[in-house]
Amino acid sequence: MITISDIEASAARAEGVVRRTPLLSSPFIDDMAGRPVYLKAEVLQHTGSFKFRGGWSALTALTDDQRKRGVIAFSSGNHAQGVARAAQILSVPATILMPADAPSLKIANTRAMGADVVLYDRKGGEDRNAIGARLSEERGLTLVKPYDDPMVMSGQGTCGLEIAEQTTEAGVEDATVLTCCGGGGLTSGIATALEAKAPGLRVRPVEPEGFDDVARSLDTGEIQSNDGPEVGLCDAVLTPAPGNLTFPVMKRLCGAGIVVTDAQVKAAMAIAAIRLKLVVEPGGAVALAAALFHGGALEPGPVIATLSGGNVDPNLFAQIMAAYEA
Repeated sequence: MITISDIEASAARAEGVVRRTPLLSSPFIDDMAGRPVYLKAEVLQHTGSFKFRGGWSALTALTDDQRKRGVIAFSSGNHAQGVARAAQILSVPATILMPADAPSLKIANTRAMGADVVLYDRKGGEDRNAIGARLSEERGLTLVKPYDDPMVMSGQGTCGLEIAEQTTEAGVEDATVLTCCGGGGLTSGIATALEAKAPGLRVRPVEPEGFDDVARSLDTGEIQSNDGPEVGLCDAVLTPAPGNLTFPVMKRLCGAGIVVTDAQVKAAMAIAAIRLKLVVEPGGAVALAAALFHGGALEPGPVIATLSGGNVDPNLFAQIMAAYEA
């Protein structure tokens, strides 16, 4: 398991590069939720999501020889962009394996940052692990996993260090922290940081309906998997199962998972745009959806929710905004 020392080391390597994103609030959102709500705006991080933290942490921990040979990553978009941008800054060759049906904006952005993007047919059943293994062997690349990697988890934990500092500045000592959760890298990293720096803040992972593997895993105490393809509105947090490294951390430190509907996610996206003037992608809005629509499942008191990414397809975002009725 990662430690607070690992996270602090990642934070030291991130100094001057990774952004310290703000913790925002809105009286309108507080009123809707019936409690104080603070939003950790990772949509303002480099590449538009928290994934840059993990990508930078992982690549700066590599040896000189590993950096020279290059890295490979699997991603539907945000991890791809985070690794690609870190590689671009560090002049590390990057190969990114992405599903052909990933949002076109995420594919274009990853290519624009200099990565060699290799598309595979996820719907057709192509095995990304087999393709990745072949490319890694052919090119001598180091795999940077999207969440089940100690250095990636440590990098995401730097978000938790900032939350601890910012809530202290705001005078918040006891609160529920809602995290947008896919494989658990962000959730486990934040939980580890808060255990050491702000033990009064309790982490609850949030997932979209139909992809509640973490909630079911926490409920049963054993890793559970999702059935079917990783395709849905909240593409950024659709994973087959929690990680072998992330789940033990979540099992030890997190409260029960919360599951939100697509309709609640779309409403949260619209509310974030109207009240915070922020563009949030579906997977990045699940925590806010939980704060707004699942207050009965939360303990009394303030809530901190991550806005974990903002890389939404413009047409989809326009449709959601046009359909929203306050």
